[in-house]
Amino acid sequence: MYIHKEINSIESIAQKAGEGVSMKMLLSPDESPNFAMRNFIIQAGGFMPLHTNSVEHEQYVLSGRAKVQLGDKTIEAKAGDILLIPAGVSHSYKTIGDEPYSFLCLVPKAQDTITLI
Repeated sequence: MYIHKEINSIESIAQKAGEGVSMKMLLSPDESPNFAMRNFIIQAGGFMPLHTNSVEHEQYVLSGRAKVQLGDKTIEAKAGDILLIPAGVSHSYKTIGDEPYSFLCLVPKAQDTITLI
């Protein structure tokens, strides 16, 4: 079985944590045998608070820039960057500049417990 979608046909869902954060579920755990694929967009001036997840995250930055806190380290992530965030590592995002920060985020098909810090 294969799936083909157009990203513009997928609903963007505002996220409760943070400010100016929305997510499109590109491939849900029900559609894909091993991973879920999501597209997060954080508007200019927006942020996602410090939190942990019980599953790893593989991310590819599509556009914009953000200060990304990974554990006790802060990096500047930009379009074209790739991030691996292991399970249990605290992380947060704060946009830089006047462009939204958009990234693909893949997570394993498993129960994900999110803890705000």
